[in-house]
Amino acid sequence: MEQRGPPEYILEVFTDPLSAHDIVKGILHTIFFHRFFISIRPKFHEVLDLTLPEVDDVELETLIDHKAQDLITQIDTTLNTRSASVRGQIAVQFFEKRRRKAWFMKGDEEVCWEMWTLDVTLATPRTEAERIKVRKAMENQLQKTALKIVTLVNRDQSHIPPITTSDSNPFPYRIEINPKADGRGTRMGIFAT
Repeated sequence: MEQRGPPEYILEVFTDPLSAHDIVKGILHTIFFHRFFISIRPKFHEVLDLTLPEVDDVELETLIDHKAQDLITQIDTTLNTRSASVRGQIAVQFFEKRRRKAWFMKGDEEVCWEMWTLDVTLATPRTEAERIKVRKAMENQLQKTALKIVTLVNRDQSHIPPITTSDSNPFPYRIEINPKADGRGTRMGIFAT
């Protein structure tokens, strides 16, 4: 029997440097809002005149804020060395804890059951006309991305493992910046090249 990898969902956003942090945070919060299986109090966040859900969890909010800032800083550094638009990625992975089945290994292992990859394109408009055009493109793309997340989480639920623990968060998660360039994902077979 051939083992399939976890479903990977690719999302794309286009942004300018001023809105990048809020857009990345908004999309990450939207993903977690639908995949964070603990009791949460919903909050909402306005991004480019679009209301997005937000998870009211201090630890998660801090992680999302730091990872979004790390990605933007990395993209911004690259943007300063080039004059064209620049891309970066941020990946969110959800895991389930399973007992290891090999006799020589004890304990739990984490197995990825879902992955979201956000491709971020950062562009710097140079004129007012370009700013207006970029703003409109950002609004359209953000709305399409939010709707795509909702559609995917409502459609694809059969791969979500059962909750078998009473831990506060039954499914550990990771957020990684530019995971394919990192090398760890490639070595572990998570990201095939």
